[in-house]
Amino acid sequence: MNKKIIYLVLFFTSFLFAQEKNLKEFSYNEYLGYVKKFHPLVKQANLKLNEAQALLMQSRGAFDPKLEAEYNEKQFSDKNYYSIFNGSFKIPTWYGIEIKAAFDNNEGIYVNPDMTLPNSGLTSLGITVPIGQGLFINQRMADLKNAKLQQTVNEAERNIEATDVLHKASLAYFEWKKNFSEVVLYEDYLKNAITRYKGVLKLIEQGDKPAIDSTEAGITVKSRRLNLESSKLKLQKSRLDLSNYLWLENNVPIELDENLLPEMTLSNTIKETLEINNLINFEINNHPKINALSTKIDILKTEQKLSANMLLPKLDLSYNYISEPSAFDNYRFEDYKVGVNFSFPIFLRKERAKLKLAKLKVQDSEFTLASERVSLKNKIEAQQVEITSLEKQISINTELVESYNTMLSGEERLFTLGESSIFLINSRENSLVSSQINVLKLENEFYNSIVNLYKTIANPNL
Repeated sequence: MNKKIIYLVLFFTSFLFAQEKNLKEFSYNEYLGYVKKFHPLVKQANLKLNEAQALLMQSRGAFDPKLEAEYNEKQFSDKNYYSIFNGSFKIPTWYGIEIKAAFDNNEGIYVNPDMTLPNSGLTSLGITVPIGQGLFINQRMADLKNAKLQQTVNEAERNIEATDVLHKASLAYFEWKKNFSEVVLYEDYLKNAITRYKGVLKLIEQGDKPAIDSTEAGITVKSRRLNLESSKLKLQKSRLDLSNYLWLENNVPIELDENLLPEMTLSNTIKETLEINNLINFEINNHPKINALSTKIDILKTEQKLSANMLLPKLDLSYNYISEPSAFDNYRFEDYKVGVNFSFPIFLRKERAKLKLAKLKVQDSEFTLASERVSLKNKIEAQQVEITSLEKQISINTELVESYNTMLSGEERLFTLGESSIFLINSRENSLVSSQINVLKLENEFYNSIVNLYKTIANPNL
Protein backbone atom coordinates (compact mmCIF):
# COMPACT_ATOMS: atom_id res chain seq x y z
CA MET A 1 0.00 0.00 0.00
CA ASN A 2 1.64 3.24 -1.12
CA LYS A 3 1.04 6.83 -0.08
CA LYS A 4 -1.79 7.41 -2.57
CA ILE A 5 -3.61 4.29 -1.37
CA ILE A 6 -3.38 5.44 2.26
CA TYR A 7 -4.83 8.83 1.30
CA LEU A 8 -7.59 7.02 -0.61
CA VAL A 9 -8.42 4.91 2.46
CA LEU A 10 -8.54 8.00 4.70
CA PHE A 11 -10.69 9.81 2.16
CA PHE A 12 -13.08 6.86 1.79
CA THR A 13 -13.45 6.54 5.59
CA SER A 14 -14.17 10.26 5.87
CA PHE A 15 -16.58 10.01 2.94
CA LEU A 16 -18.58 7.33 4.76
CA PHE A 17 -18.49 9.45 7.91
CA ALA A 18 -19.80 12.39 5.92
CA GLN A 19 -22.55 10.31 4.35
CA GLU A 20 -23.70 9.13 7.78
CA LYS A 21 -23.94 12.68 9.13
CA ASN A 22 -24.92 14.49 5.90
CA LEU A 23 -21.76 16.59 5.93
CA LYS A 24 -20.65 18.92 3.17
CA GLU A 25 -17.03 19.61 2.24
CA PHE A 26 -15.70 23.08 2.94
CA SER A 27 -12.64 23.29 0.71
CA TYR A 28 -9.46 25.13 1.66
CA ASN A 29 -9.69 27.30 -1.47
CA GLU A 30 -13.26 28.33 -0.62
CA TYR A 31 -12.24 29.09 2.96
CA LEU A 32 -9.36 31.33 1.85
CA GLY A 33 -11.78 33.11 -0.46
CA TYR A 34 -13.91 34.12 2.53
CA VAL A 35 -10.85 35.28 4.49
CA LYS A 36 -9.46 37.34 1.61
CA LYS A 37 -12.78 39.02 0.84
CA PHE A 38 -14.34 39.62 4.24
CA HIS A 39 -11.82 39.41 7.10
CA PRO A 40 -11.47 42.83 8.82
CA LEU A 41 -7.68 42.59 9.14
CA VAL A 42 -7.33 41.97 5.41
CA LYS A 43 -9.56 44.99 4.77
CA GLN A 44 -7.45 46.94 7.24
CA ALA A 45 -4.31 46.00 5.30
CA ASN A 46 -5.97 47.29 2.12
CA LEU A 47 -6.41 50.67 3.81
CA LYS A 48 -2.66 51.19 3.42
CA LEU A 49 -3.21 51.68 -0.31
CA ASN A 50 -5.82 54.37 0.39
CA GLU A 51 -3.45 55.96 2.90
CA ALA A 52 -0.67 56.16 0.30
CA GLN A 53 -3.06 57.75 -2.22
CA ALA A 54 -4.12 60.34 0.37
CA LEU A 55 -0.48 61.18 1.13
CA LEU A 56 0.20 61.60 -2.58
CA MET A 57 -2.76 63.95 -2.92
CA GLN A 58 -1.56 65.90 0.11
CA SER A 59 1.94 66.36 -1.32
CA ARG A 60 0.54 67.44 -4.69
CA GLY A 61 -1.36 70.12 -2.81
CA ALA A 62 1.94 72.01 -2.37
CA PHE A 63 1.80 72.72 -6.12
CA ASP A 64 -1.78 74.00 -6.11
CA PRO A 65 -2.28 77.59 -7.27
CA LYS A 66 -3.04 79.89 -4.35
CA LEU A 67 -5.32 82.90 -4.22
CA GLU A 68 -4.56 85.40 -1.43
CA ALA A 69 -6.13 88.68 -0.37
CA GLU A 70 -5.51 91.02 2.54
CA TYR A 71 -7.30 94.26 3.45
CA ASN A 72 -6.45 96.65 6.32
CA GLU A 73 -8.15 99.96 7.07
CA LYS A 74 -7.72 102.54 9.84
CA GLN A 75 -10.21 105.36 10.60
CA PHE A 76 -9.64 107.81 13.48
CA SER A 77 -11.09 111.26 14.27
CA ASP A 78 -12.98 111.32 10.97
CA LYS A 79 -9.73 110.75 9.13
CA ASN A 80 -8.91 107.90 6.76
CA TYR A 81 -5.44 107.01 7.99
CA TYR A 82 -5.06 104.26 5.43
CA SER A 83 -6.84 101.62 3.39
CA ILE A 84 -4.50 98.91 2.12
CA PHE A 85 -5.54 96.08 -0.18
CA ASN A 86 -3.22 93.35 -1.47
CA GLY A 87 -4.48 90.54 -3.68
CA SER A 88 -2.39 87.91 -5.45
CA PHE A 89 -2.58 84.68 -7.44
CA LYS A 90 0.48 82.39 -7.11
CA ILE A 91 1.39 79.38 -9.23
CA PRO A 92 4.21 77.24 -7.79
CA THR A 93 6.06 75.13 -10.38
CA TRP A 94 8.23 71.99 -10.20
CA TYR A 95 11.72 73.52 -10.11
CA GLY A 96 11.04 75.94 -7.25
CA ILE A 97 10.03 78.74 -9.67
CA GLU A 98 6.96 80.71 -8.66
CA ILE A 99 4.77 82.83 -10.93
CA LYS A 100 2.72 85.57 -9.30
CA ALA A 101 0.03 88.00 -10.47
CA ALA A 102 -1.01 90.70 -8.00
CA PHE A 103 -3.16 93.77 -7.54
CA ASP A 104 -2.49 96.46 -4.91
CA ASN A 105 -4.61 99.47 -4.05
CA ASN A 106 -3.57 101.77 -1.18
CA GLU A 107 -5.23 104.99 -0.02
CA GLY A 108 -5.06 107.32 2.96
CA ILE A 109 -3.34 110.40 4.30
CA TYR A 110 -0.80 108.38 6.27
CA VAL A 111 0.17 105.74 3.74
CA ASN A 112 3.95 105.26 3.63
CA PRO A 113 5.52 106.95 0.59
CA ASP A 114 6.88 103.66 -0.76
CA MET A 115 3.34 102.25 -0.67
CA THR A 116 1.70 105.20 -2.42
CA LEU A 117 0.00 104.01 -5.63
CA PRO A 118 -2.08 105.53 -8.43
CA ASN A 119 -5.77 106.04 -7.66
CA SER A 120 -6.75 103.02 -9.77
CA GLY A 121 -4.22 100.79 -8.01
CA LEU A 122 -1.33 98.84 -9.45
CA THR A 123 -1.14 95.42 -11.09
CA SER A 124 1.94 93.27 -11.36
CA LEU A 125 3.05 90.05 -13.02
CA GLY A 126 6.29 88.47 -11.93
CA ILE A 127 8.47 85.45 -11.39
CA THR A 128 10.71 84.31 -8.53
CA VAL A 129 13.61 81.96 -9.32
CA PRO A 130 15.83 80.24 -6.70
CA ILE A 131 19.39 80.20 -8.03
CA GLY A 132 20.95 78.30 -5.09
CA GLN A 133 18.83 76.30 -2.68
CA GLY A 134 15.57 74.93 -4.04
CA LEU A 135 16.22 75.07 -7.79
CA PHE A 136 16.68 71.35 -8.55
CA ILE A 137 15.21 69.99 -5.31
CA ASN A 138 13.21 71.53 -2.52
CA GLN A 139 10.92 70.34 0.26
CA ARG A 140 7.75 70.17 -1.81
CA MET A 141 9.54 68.35 -4.65
CA ALA A 142 10.98 65.86 -2.13
CA ASP A 143 7.57 65.38 -0.46
CA LEU A 144 5.88 64.63 -3.78
CA LYS A 145 8.58 62.20 -4.89
CA ASN A 146 8.54 60.43 -1.53
CA ALA A 147 4.75 60.23 -1.56
CA LYS A 148 4.92 58.39 -4.90
CA LEU A 149 7.54 56.03 -3.48
CA GLN A 150 5.45 55.53 -0.34
CA GLN A 151 2.75 53.95 -2.49
CA THR A 152 5.17 51.11 -3.28
CA VAL A 153 6.09 50.79 0.40
CA ASN A 154 2.45 50.68 1.52
CA GLU A 155 1.54 48.12 -1.12
CA ALA A 156 4.41 45.90 0.02
CA GLU A 157 3.46 46.28 3.69
CA ARG A 158 -0.16 45.55 2.82
CA ASN A 159 0.90 42.29 1.13
CA ILE A 160 2.96 41.30 4.17
CA GLU A 161 0.12 42.06 6.62
CA ALA A 162 -2.51 40.31 4.48
CA THR A 163 -0.26 37.26 4.08
CA ASP A 164 0.18 37.10 7.85
CA VAL A 165 -3.61 36.96 8.31
CA LEU A 166 -3.96 34.25 5.63
CA HIS A 167 -1.11 32.31 7.25
CA LYS A 168 -2.80 32.28 10.67
CA ALA A 169 -6.15 31.42 9.07
CA SER A 170 -4.52 28.51 7.22
CA LEU A 171 -2.97 27.14 10.41
CA ALA A 172 -6.45 27.16 11.98
CA TYR A 173 -7.87 25.27 8.98
CA PHE A 174 -5.11 22.63 9.10
CA GLU A 175 -5.61 22.10 12.84
CA TRP A 176 -9.34 21.68 12.26
CA LYS A 177 -8.63 19.14 9.51
CA LYS A 178 -6.23 17.14 11.72
CA ASN A 179 -8.65 17.03 14.65
CA PHE A 180 -11.54 16.11 12.39
CA SER A 181 -9.54 13.19 10.96
CA GLU A 182 -8.63 12.08 14.48
CA VAL A 183 -12.31 11.99 15.47
CA VAL A 184 -13.14 9.92 12.37
CA LEU A 185 -10.25 7.58 13.16
CA TYR A 186 -11.19 7.05 16.82
CA GLU A 187 -14.89 6.60 15.99
CA ASP A 188 -13.93 3.84 13.57
CA TYR A 189 -11.68 2.10 16.11
CA LEU A 190 -14.30 2.47 18.86
CA LYS A 191 -16.75 0.57 16.64
CA ASN A 192 -14.10 -2.11 16.10
CA ALA A 193 -13.43 -2.34 19.85
CA ILE A 194 -17.15 -2.68 20.67
CA THR A 195 -17.60 -5.35 18.01
CA ARG A 196 -14.57 -7.23 19.33
CA TYR A 197 -15.84 -6.93 22.91
CA LYS A 198 -19.20 -8.42 21.97
CA GLY A 199 -17.47 -11.23 20.09
CA VAL A 200 -15.27 -12.03 23.10
CA LEU A 201 -18.35 -12.21 25.35
CA LYS A 202 -19.92 -14.80 23.05
CA LEU A 203 -16.70 -16.84 23.00
CA ILE A 204 -16.59 -16.72 26.81
CA GLU A 205 -20.21 -17.92 26.98
CA GLN A 206 -19.29 -20.82 24.71
CA GLY A 207 -16.29 -21.62 26.92
CA ASP A 208 -13.74 -20.94 24.17
CA LYS A 209 -12.06 -18.01 25.96
CA PRO A 210 -11.25 -17.20 29.58
CA ALA A 211 -13.32 -14.55 31.39
CA ILE A 212 -10.29 -12.31 31.77
CA ASP A 213 -10.45 -11.58 28.03
CA SER A 214 -13.67 -9.62 28.57
CA THR A 215 -11.81 -7.32 30.95
CA GLU A 216 -9.03 -6.85 28.40
CA ALA A 217 -11.51 -6.09 25.61
CA GLY A 218 -13.51 -3.78 27.92
CA ILE A 219 -10.38 -1.77 28.74
CA THR A 220 -9.83 -1.22 25.02
CA VAL A 221 -13.41 0.04 24.58
CA LYS A 222 -13.01 2.50 27.46
CA SER A 223 -9.64 3.61 26.15
CA ARG A 224 -11.08 4.25 22.67
CA ARG A 225 -13.98 6.22 24.19
CA LEU A 226 -11.51 8.33 26.14
CA ASN A 227 -9.46 8.95 22.98
CA LEU A 228 -12.61 9.89 21.09
CA GLU A 229 -13.83 12.34 23.73
CA SER A 230 -10.40 14.00 23.86
CA SER A 231 -10.38 14.32 20.07
CA LYS A 232 -13.92 15.75 20.04
CA LEU A 233 -12.84 18.42 22.54
CA LYS A 234 -9.87 19.37 20.35
CA LEU A 235 -12.14 19.41 17.30
CA GLN A 236 -14.60 21.77 18.99
CA LYS A 237 -11.81 24.12 20.01
CA SER A 238 -10.35 24.11 16.51
CA ARG A 239 -13.81 24.87 15.06
CA LEU A 240 -14.10 27.92 17.28
CA ASP A 241 -10.57 29.01 16.44
CA LEU A 242 -11.28 28.69 12.72
CA SER A 243 -14.50 30.71 13.17
CA ASN A 244 -12.34 33.70 14.12
CA TYR A 245 -11.45 33.99 10.43
CA LEU A 246 -14.96 33.55 8.98
CA TRP A 247 -16.80 36.78 8.23
CA LEU A 248 -19.47 38.06 5.88
CA GLU A 249 -20.15 41.48 4.42
CA ASN A 250 -20.55 44.46 6.75
CA ASN A 251 -18.14 42.86 9.25
CA VAL A 252 -20.60 40.18 10.35
CA PRO A 253 -18.80 37.26 12.09
CA ILE A 254 -20.08 33.71 11.52
CA GLU A 255 -19.38 30.36 13.15
CA LEU A 256 -18.28 27.25 11.32
CA ASP A 257 -21.24 24.97 10.69
CA GLU A 258 -20.82 21.55 12.33
CA ASN A 259 -22.14 19.95 9.14
CA LEU A 260 -19.04 21.04 7.23
CA LEU A 261 -15.99 18.83 6.84
CA PRO A 262 -12.48 19.80 5.67
CA GLU A 263 -11.03 19.03 2.27
CA MET A 264 -9.82 15.44 2.38
CA THR A 265 -7.59 15.66 -0.74
CA LEU A 266 -5.84 18.81 0.45
CA SER A 267 -2.38 17.32 -0.16
CA ASN A 268 -3.11 17.31 -3.90
CA THR A 269 -4.42 20.89 -4.10
CA ILE A 270 -2.67 23.00 -1.46
CA LYS A 271 0.29 24.07 -3.59
CA GLU A 272 -1.98 25.06 -6.46
CA THR A 273 -4.32 26.93 -4.10
CA LEU A 274 -1.41 28.93 -2.66
CA GLU A 275 0.21 29.27 -6.11
CA ILE A 276 3.63 28.03 -5.03
CA ASN A 277 3.93 25.10 -7.45
CA ASN A 278 7.00 26.50 -9.16
CA LEU A 279 9.53 28.62 -7.30
CA ILE A 280 12.42 28.08 -9.73
CA ASN A 281 11.88 31.48 -11.34
CA PHE A 282 11.15 33.27 -8.05
CA GLU A 283 13.10 36.52 -7.95
CA ILE A 284 14.07 37.58 -4.44
CA ASN A 285 14.13 41.25 -5.48
CA ASN A 286 10.39 41.05 -6.18
CA HIS A 287 9.68 40.08 -2.58
CA PRO A 288 7.46 42.70 -0.84
CA LYS A 289 9.88 43.10 2.06
CA ILE A 290 12.82 43.66 -0.31
CA ASN A 291 10.71 46.08 -2.36
CA ALA A 292 9.73 47.98 0.79
CA LEU A 293 13.33 48.22 2.04
CA SER A 294 14.64 49.24 -1.41
CA THR A 295 11.98 51.91 -1.74
CA LYS A 296 12.65 53.20 1.78
CA ILE A 297 16.30 53.57 0.78
CA ASP A 298 15.18 55.63 -2.25
CA ILE A 299 13.14 57.82 0.11
CA LEU A 300 16.17 58.30 2.36
CA LYS A 301 18.31 59.15 -0.68
CA THR A 302 15.81 61.84 -1.60
CA GLU A 303 16.19 63.25 1.90
CA GLN A 304 19.96 63.03 1.47
CA LYS A 305 19.80 65.05 -1.76
CA LEU A 306 17.61 67.62 -0.02
CA SER A 307 20.11 67.87 2.84
CA ALA A 308 22.98 68.27 0.35
CA ASN A 309 21.04 71.05 -1.34
CA MET A 310 20.92 72.92 1.97
CA LEU A 311 24.72 73.40 1.73
CA LEU A 312 24.15 75.81 -1.15
CA PRO A 313 23.58 79.51 -0.45
CA LYS A 314 20.03 80.72 -0.55
CA LEU A 315 19.73 83.12 -3.47
CA ASP A 316 16.30 84.05 -4.81
CA LEU A 317 15.85 86.49 -7.71
CA SER A 318 12.50 88.08 -8.45
CA TYR A 319 11.22 90.25 -11.25
CA ASN A 320 7.77 91.88 -11.38
CA TYR A 321 6.37 93.96 -14.18
CA ILE A 322 4.09 96.65 -12.74
CA SER A 323 1.43 98.72 -14.43
CA GLU A 324 -1.85 100.49 -13.86
CA PRO A 325 -4.86 98.26 -14.68
CA SER A 326 -5.86 100.42 -17.65
CA ALA A 327 -2.37 100.35 -19.16
CA PHE A 328 -1.33 96.74 -18.51
CA ASP A 329 -1.26 95.89 -22.20
CA ASN A 330 1.10 98.80 -22.92
CA TYR A 331 4.39 97.27 -21.78
CA ARG A 332 7.04 99.68 -20.43
CA PHE A 333 10.49 98.33 -19.59
CA GLU A 334 10.96 101.17 -17.16
CA ASP A 335 8.14 99.97 -14.85
CA TYR A 336 9.30 97.02 -12.77
CA LYS A 337 10.20 95.82 -9.32
CA VAL A 338 13.14 93.48 -8.73
CA GLY A 339 14.45 91.80 -5.60
CA VAL A 340 17.36 89.71 -4.41
CA ASN A 341 17.22 87.53 -1.29
CA PHE A 342 20.54 86.08 -0.13
CA SER A 343 21.57 84.18 2.98
CA PHE A 344 24.36 81.74 3.79
CA PRO A 345 25.43 80.29 7.18
CA ILE A 346 29.19 80.69 7.57
CA PHE A 347 30.01 77.38 9.29
CA LEU A 348 27.15 75.23 7.94
CA ARG A 349 27.37 73.02 11.03
CA LYS A 350 23.63 72.29 11.15
CA GLU A 351 23.44 71.55 7.43
CA ARG A 352 26.57 69.36 7.38
CA ALA A 353 25.37 67.39 10.41
CA LYS A 354 21.98 66.83 8.81
CA LEU A 355 23.62 65.58 5.60
CA LYS A 356 25.88 63.22 7.56
CA LEU A 357 22.90 61.79 9.45
CA ALA A 358 21.07 61.28 6.17
CA LYS A 359 24.05 59.37 4.74
CA LEU A 360 24.26 57.19 7.86
CA LYS A 361 20.56 56.33 7.59
CA VAL A 362 21.05 55.27 3.96
CA GLN A 363 24.05 53.10 4.87
CA ASP A 364 22.16 51.53 7.78
CA SER A 365 19.20 50.66 5.54
CA GLU A 366 21.49 49.24 2.85
CA PHE A 367 23.09 46.91 5.44
CA THR A 368 19.61 45.80 6.54
CA LEU A 369 18.59 45.19 2.92
CA ALA A 370 21.66 43.08 2.18
CA SER A 371 21.11 41.00 5.32
CA GLU A 372 17.39 40.57 4.64
CA ARG A 373 18.00 39.49 1.05
CA VAL A 374 20.34 36.67 2.15
CA SER A 375 18.09 35.72 5.08
CA LEU A 376 15.00 35.40 2.89
CA LYS A 377 16.86 33.37 0.27
CA ASN A 378 18.15 30.92 2.87
CA LYS A 379 14.79 30.74 4.62
CA ILE A 380 12.99 29.85 1.40
CA GLU A 381 15.56 27.16 0.59
CA ALA A 382 15.32 25.73 4.13
CA GLN A 383 11.54 25.55 3.93
CA GLN A 384 11.69 23.81 0.55
CA VAL A 385 14.07 21.23 2.05
CA GLU A 386 11.68 20.80 5.00
CA ILE A 387 8.71 20.22 2.67
CA THR A 388 10.63 17.58 0.72
CA SER A 389 11.70 15.86 3.94
CA LEU A 390 8.14 15.80 5.31
CA GLU A 391 6.87 14.27 2.07
CA LYS A 392 9.41 11.46 2.48
CA GLN A 393 8.48 11.01 6.16
CA ILE A 394 4.79 10.74 5.26
CA SER A 395 5.61 8.15 2.62
CA ILE A 396 7.67 6.09 5.09
CA ASN A 397 4.97 6.37 7.76
CA THR A 398 2.25 5.23 5.37
CA GLU A 399 4.37 2.14 4.70
CA LEU A 400 4.48 1.58 8.45
CA VAL A 401 0.69 1.84 8.56
CA GLU A 402 0.52 -0.84 5.87
CA SER A 403 2.88 -3.10 7.83
CA TYR A 404 1.04 -2.62 11.14
CA ASN A 405 -2.27 -3.24 9.37
CA THR A 406 -0.89 -6.50 7.96
CA MET A 407 0.33 -7.55 11.41
CA LEU A 408 -3.09 -6.78 12.93
CA SER A 409 -4.93 -8.76 10.25
CA GLY A 410 -2.61 -11.72 10.79
CA GLU A 411 -3.07 -11.56 14.55
CA GLU A 412 -6.85 -11.51 14.16
CA ARG A 413 -6.69 -14.65 11.96
CA LEU A 414 -4.56 -16.37 14.59
CA PHE A 415 -7.07 -15.32 17.24
CA THR A 416 -9.90 -17.00 15.35
CA LEU A 417 -7.77 -20.18 15.24
CA GLY A 418 -7.18 -19.98 18.98
CA GLU A 419 -3.46 -19.26 18.60
CA SER A 420 -3.46 -15.63 19.77
CA SER A 421 -4.95 -13.43 22.49
CA ILE A 422 -6.85 -10.18 22.97
CA PHE A 423 -3.71 -8.69 24.51
CA LEU A 424 -1.69 -9.26 21.30
CA ILE A 425 -4.51 -7.98 19.10
CA ASN A 426 -4.78 -4.81 21.21
CA SER A 427 -1.02 -4.36 21.09
CA ARG A 428 -1.01 -4.65 17.29
CA GLU A 429 -3.96 -2.29 17.01
CA ASN A 430 -2.38 0.29 19.33
CA SER A 431 0.71 0.33 17.14
CA LEU A 432 -1.49 0.78 14.06
CA VAL A 433 -3.44 3.63 15.68
CA SER A 434 -0.23 5.36 16.78
CA SER A 435 1.21 5.17 13.27
CA GLN A 436 -2.01 6.54 11.74
CA ILE A 437 -2.09 9.38 14.27
CA ASN A 438 1.53 10.08 13.38
CA VAL A 439 0.56 10.28 9.70
CA LEU A 440 -2.03 12.93 10.58
CA LYS A 441 0.57 14.89 12.58
CA LEU A 442 3.09 14.69 9.74
CA GLU A 443 0.43 15.82 7.26
CA ASN A 444 -0.34 18.76 9.52
CA GLU A 445 3.37 19.64 9.67
CA PHE A 446 3.52 19.31 5.89
CA TYR A 447 0.62 21.75 5.41
CA ASN A 448 2.11 24.13 7.98
CA SER A 449 5.48 24.02 6.22
CA ILE A 450 3.88 24.86 2.87
CA VAL A 451 1.92 27.79 4.31
CA ASN A 452 5.07 28.98 6.12
CA LEU A 453 6.77 29.09 2.73
CA TYR A 454 3.75 30.99 1.40
CA LYS A 455 4.11 33.48 4.24
CA THR A 456 7.83 33.90 3.56
CA ILE A 457 7.16 34.61 -0.13
CA ALA A 458 4.40 37.06 0.94
CA ASN A 459 2.31 37.00 -2.21
CA PRO A 460 -1.32 37.00 -1.02
CA ASN A 461 -2.83 37.27 -4.54
CA LEU A 462 -5.63 39.53 -3.38
